[in-house]
Amino acid sequence: MIQYKNMKINPPPLSKKTSQSLKTLKKWWGVNPQIFRAYDIRGIYPKELDERAAYLIGRAFVKFFKKPRLKIVVGRDNRLSSPSLFKALTKGIIDQGADVIDIGLSTTPMHYFTVAYFKFDGGVMITASHNPPQYNGFKFVREKAIPISGKTGLKEIKKLTTGYPQSGCGNVITRPGRVVKKEVLKKYIAFNLKDFNLKKIKLLKIVIDTANAVPGILVPKIFKKTNCKIYHLFAKLDGSFPNHFPSPHEEKNLKGLKKEVLRKGADLGIAFDGDGDRIIFVEKKGKMIPGDLITALLISLILKENPGEKVLCDVRSSNVVRDVVKESGGIPVIGRIGHSFIKERMRRENIIFQGELNGHYYLRENYFCEAPFFVIFKVLEEMSKSGKNISELVEPFRRYYHSGEINFKVKNKKKVLKTLENKFRGGRVLKIDGLRIDFPDWWFNVRPSHTEPVLRLVVEAKTKKLMEEKKKEISSLISENFK
Repeated sequence: MIQYKNMKINPPPLSKKTSQSLKTLKKWWGVNPQIFRAYDIRGIYPKELDERAAYLIGRAFVKFFKKPRLKIVVGRDNRLSSPSLFKALTKGIIDQGADVIDIGLSTTPMHYFTVAYFKFDGGVMITASHNPPQYNGFKFVREKAIPISGKTGLKEIKKLTTGYPQSGCGNVITRPGRVVKKEVLKKYIAFNLKDFNLKKIKLLKIVIDTANAVPGILVPKIFKKTNCKIYHLFAKLDGSFPNHFPSPHEEKNLKGLKKEVLRKGADLGIAFDGDGDRIIFVEKKGKMIPGDLITALLISLILKENPGEKVLCDVRSSNVVRDVVKESGGIPVIGRIGHSFIKERMRRENIIFQGELNGHYYLRENYFCEAPFFVIFKVLEEMSKSGKNISELVEPFRRYYHSGEINFKVKNKKKVLKTLENKFRGGRVLKIDGLRIDFPDWWFNVRPSHTEPVLRLVVEAKTKKLMEEKKKEISSLISENFK
């Protein structure tokens, strides 16, 4: 029997003769319901998410499929708690009768690729993405790397972790599964580079910040095949993230990258988040390039080769994204934020591409999953072909003034949304994700975060003065009345 910190992973024996043993078992079986989010599991280790919970979740995940002899891919980031959570989770999976395909240290896109490319039954990625080091969590997919969210199975998995013995997850499995190690790094790199002629990419100087996180295992190997000069910042894996949190969409975490870009006279800076599914670009003068401008650039390049395709647009991104889709002969589609919602919509409507304000980019040819290296090499290809730097490439898309995301901690989110809707009811209202209201010269979106206890605000206008005025007005309404 495996033990972690004097905590037994296997459940206590059940005696049918006493009600007390059933109460003990139900108490042991319970998992903190707060760790179940809209499309993944996240919690503070070990206070909210520990090895016992990981074991139970592993068993519940297999039970959810209702199929025999599953093959489940398990990858993990390099957080300090990931190895022990991996052991507990995989024990739960094999105890429930499924095989574990262990791919070791992995980025989330690499994990998704493994499930889809090798046609496995599903997968669990152990990661808390960009969260601080004390957090960890799980992302779930089924076949073809289709996400399992609250609406497509996560609620059932949650129920199974709290429903012993009715769940059946405690039943003895006569044929437990096994753990099989699989090397996928070479295949993943080859898949990402197959559409690019690396010889045509010029000798560019690039600083890449992987924040001591797991993307550091990929950068040296994938760029080894290019002519580029790479300066790898914070390359050593360290799950305590000693230099800065792996959350690059927050500018405070880009200080080291910006400084190094200037010091090296680099052409470009790239920052990855903690599990490698998000990237942020910094131009040669040390300024961050907003994700929606990168999206607009990619759309113009993709639709040039694929006219008439649908593109999914982030509800909080600049209106320039929709402008460029139309100008490039594409069809814009507005959708919700969040990877499970995005992928479901893209699959349903066969959408070719989507880019989020915060640096997630999704591609149909990448199994509708995040494709950070496709975006990177597409940018490098265009820089080499045009002779322009990234600032010059995105300059045509700087048509509006966008505030970026502003976070507010509020007690009553619904009340805030209702008040703002009443205040600005003269505009065109869209409630696909939170509240978005459009006026002829400006618009705003306020939406509850699916991963943090905050409201997120963005404001955009045709002039900087109007954007600042409206940002101040709406921020004051939120801050002054709903703390």
